Amino acid sequence: MPWPHDPLAAPTGLPLEGVKVLDLSRVLAGPFATQLLGDLGADVIKVEQRGSGDPIRQLGPPFVGETASYYLATNRNRRSLVADLDRDEDFDIVAELAASAEVIVENFLPHQARELGIDALRASLPEVVWISVRPASSKGPLGGLPAFDLLAQARSGIMGVTGEDDGEPLRVGSPISDVLTGLYAATAALAGLHRKTVEGRGTHVEVPLLESMVTGLVNQAQGFLVTGVNPRAMGNHHPSITPYGPVECSDGLLMLAVGTEGQYRSLVRLLDDPRLTNNERFVDFATRSKHREELLSILAEHFKQQSRSTWLELLGTAKIPAAPINSVEQALTDPQIVAAELLIDAHYDGAPVQLVGSPLLVDGANLPLRRDPPSLGADDFDIRSEMNS
Repeated sequence: MPWPHDPLAAPTGLPLEGVKVLDLSRVLAGPFATQLLGDLGADVIKVEQRGSGDPIRQLGPPFVGETASYYLATNRNRRSLVADLDRDEDFDIVAELAASAEVIVENFLPHQARELGIDALRASLPEVVWISVRPASSKGPLGGLPAFDLLAQARSGIMGVTGEDDGEPLRVGSPISDVLTGLYAATAALAGLHRKTVEGRGTHVEVPLLESMVTGLVNQAQGFLVTGVNPRAMGNHHPSITPYGPVECSDGLLMLAVGTEGQYRSLVRLLDDPRLTNNERFVDFATRSKHREELLSILAEHFKQQSRSTWLELLGTAKIPAAPINSVEQALTDPQIVAAELLIDAHYDGAPVQLVGSPLLVDGANLPLRRDPPSLGADDFDIRSEMNS
């Protein structure tokens, strides 16, 4: 059975144009991955539970009509089909789509995949790139248990290094585990497509939420593995780089990120303070980190004398990285974000909405919005009609 034609399809020149992706995933990590593929030109069909749809549709407030805005963040550039996988008629349609797809993304728990026949379907399609997003690796005791971003953050250690030193552990304020896992899943899909092109065979890749988040510890995990010293939360400061955090100006905080020795020397020249010049306590990253409080105290004396805008201009001229600490509103209206055209105009159920688009520029151009996020089952009739004709 051929893949149902998309009536809105048109030659786009995008890298994944013509790649057929069946999205059987729900909530965030899987749909985030398939959205990345859709943004790059893939033809994505999303299968949702008949009646209720993807659970993310209910994760509000806020809502657009009766749909949570959460859903809009991860579901553009796709069509929506509704199905109950425990009904033979619906499962058969999904199986036909799977047989025509090149990439399939799903995030069923292992027992669900077995009971619904998803595992058997995968085994029957060795030529397909199959991405299984899982709560944790199937090699461990948590692989069959449900999990969420919050639990992955808690167990991964990221909360242990997030927050103030004397405060309670804090989660990152966005679903970073899901996003990181989604990026891994999309990368795995691209690797599988390469193998399919070169070798003519499919690939099954398991993408575990917990292990993906542990890799996000990066320097914190590696530091522990080298030293055996458990890293601690340090607020907005960095364990290895100083100054690399907030400084108090006359009208509030800005973030100072002096990430190279050359940048530090530029800062010393800008401040022109003899306490900083040729001071052996501040000669390199290691000594500055050791004497962090003393250095930050000196910097505070200078930065409190001028406003944030003045310092941002002075630091920018000296090519010393710094940034304001924006609210979400300020970030989305930042001149850089506006100039980058990151926000895109869309519609959901006829209502105008804005979305945060892809940050990628392909051949110098922003990736287009080819399809608005679909209402539940928006394309169900057309897909079924073509498949049954």
